[in-house]
Amino acid sequence: MNVTREFLVGDLPVPFDANQAVLEIIETVHVDDAVVDGVRSLVDRGFTVAFDDFVWGTESERLLEMVTFVKIDMLDAQAAEIAETVRHCRMFPHLQLIAERLETEDQLQCAMDLGFEYFQGHVLGRPHILSKASLSPTRIGRLQLIAALNATEQDLDEIVDMISRDPAITFRLLQATNAAASGLSARVSSVREAAVLLGMATVRQWVTLMLFSDLTEATEEQLMATMIRARLCQLVAQDAGIDGGAAFTVGLLSGIADLLAEPTNDLIAQLPLSGAVAEALTDGIGDLGQVLSVVRAYEQGEPAAALKMVGIENMVTTYLSAVGWSRHTLDGALGTTAARPVGAAGPQ
Repeated sequence: MNVTREFLVGDLPVPFDANQAVLEIIETVHVDDAVVDGVRSLVDRGFTVAFDDFVWGTESERLLEMVTFVKIDMLDAQAAEIAETVRHCRMFPHLQLIAERLETEDQLQCAMDLGFEYFQGHVLGRPHILSKASLSPTRIGRLQLIAALNATEQDLDEIVDMISRDPAITFRLLQATNAAASGLSARVSSVREAAVLLGMATVRQWVTLMLFSDLTEATEEQLMATMIRARLCQLVAQDAGIDGGAAFTVGLLSGIADLLAEPTNDLIAQLPLSGAVAEALTDGIGDLGQVLSVVRAYEQGEPAAALKMVGIENMVTTYLSAVGWSRHTLDGALGTTAARPVGAAGPQ
C-alpha cells in the first residue's frame, strides 16, 4: 500500500492493522528526520515497510536499517548502476530485493543473476513453461477448428456443423446460452438455436474461447490477455483499412503459441491459414505482421509504433475498447458455474 509523508510522520493515522498490508514509501517522499522517526515508530508498532524505486546515493539510505523490502527499477537504469545498488543493499542482510518493471526476458535473467528475491513486471504476465506440451491429434483438431471459426469468410451452416461435431463444446455452449437467456420460457437445444438467439458472431467468440481454454489450460488472466491481443489486432487493422478478421486470427494464434510454448512455425503448419496470416505469424511481414508488431510493442509499454500507425490517443481508446469487449466475451462464455470449463480459474 503506497503511503505519503502524512501517514509516515503521523499527521494521518494508518487506517489498518500492522498485519494487513506492507507500507510502501514512494520515491517522491523527502526522507528527513521526521520521516525517519515516523518510519521507526511504524516498524516498532509491527508494520512492514518497503521502499519503492530505490537508488543508492540518496537520503533514502537512512531507512535501509528499518525497511524489509527494497524495490529497484530494472527498466530505466543501466545494468552497472543496478548491480552497484544491489551490492550496497547486500550490506544489510535483512533486506529482500524486488526487481520491478521487468519488461523483457533479458531484464528478468539479469535480475535472477543478481540474486533478487522477488520479481515484478509485464514479462511475468507471459507464461514461462518448463515442460513442453505436445500437439496431439486432438489438440491439432481443436486448433484447426479455432482457425476455421475465425476465418474471414464463413457461412452459418458450415459453422453450425463444425461446432456440432464436438459434443463437449456443444454441451457447454448450450449451457452458457441457456444461462444467458434464463428469462426465456423454452430452453435452447441446438447450436443453430443458440446462433439465432445470440447471433453468429457471439457464438463464434464463445466457442473460440472455450476451445482456447481447453487447448491451453490457461488461467482466466491468460485468456483475458490473449483475447485483448486478438481484439486489439482486429481494431487496429480496421482503423488502418486492413482485414480485421484476419488480424484477429493473427493475434489469437500468436497468443496460443505463447501459451503452448510451441514454435510458431510448427503450430501454423497444422492449420489451414492464408499466406498473409502465416507470414505475419512466422516472419512478422506484411500489413498483418505490422499490426501484430504494433500490438506486441504496446503490450510491452512501447507506444512509439502505435503512435506512427494509429496515433497514441486513438490507441489508448482502442485498447480500452478491446479490454471491455474481452471482459464481456469472457463473462459470456465462462461466466457461469455451469458453463465454466473444468479447471478454469475464477476471478482474481
